[in-house]
Amino acid sequence: MVKLAFGSCGDSFSASSIKAYVAEFIATLLFVFAGVGSAIAYGQLTKGGALDPAGLVAIAIAHAFALFVGVSMAANISGGHLNPVVTFGLAVGGHITILTGIFYWVAQLLGASVACLLCSSPPTDRLSRRTPSPELARSRAW
Repeated sequence: MVKLAFGSCGDSFSASSIKAYVAEFIATLLFVFAGVGSAIAYGQLTKGGALDPAGLVAIAIAHAFALFVGVSMAANISGGHLNPVVTFGLAVGGHITILTGIFYWVAQLLGASVACLLCSSPPTDRLSRRTPSPELARSRAW
């Protein structure tokens, strides 16, 4: 049954709510960083080769551990959603307000975006170069 509650700004900007948003941000960042990072690492180790069953299992296990750590970290603070769809379900079910759900979504999307930016940053061995790497497109270098 749908129980929508919009909520108030006072509840959504309390100290415990801000703490919950930060927890969702950090937990989602860790989850996406570990998951995407494991897929990138597999691609680097196999020189872009085809995905074999063992590699798929390794990436899935990395995702599972990252999800476990993220939910464990944020469960007592924010509920450990880590996923906008879970947040949507809780908002529609009336367990959190719509306004709080929107702020959770923002924190989750920002956390995932920052994690992807961290995964796409250049390796540290190339930071001292004065010219772009040969495998890097000019449009991305500048």
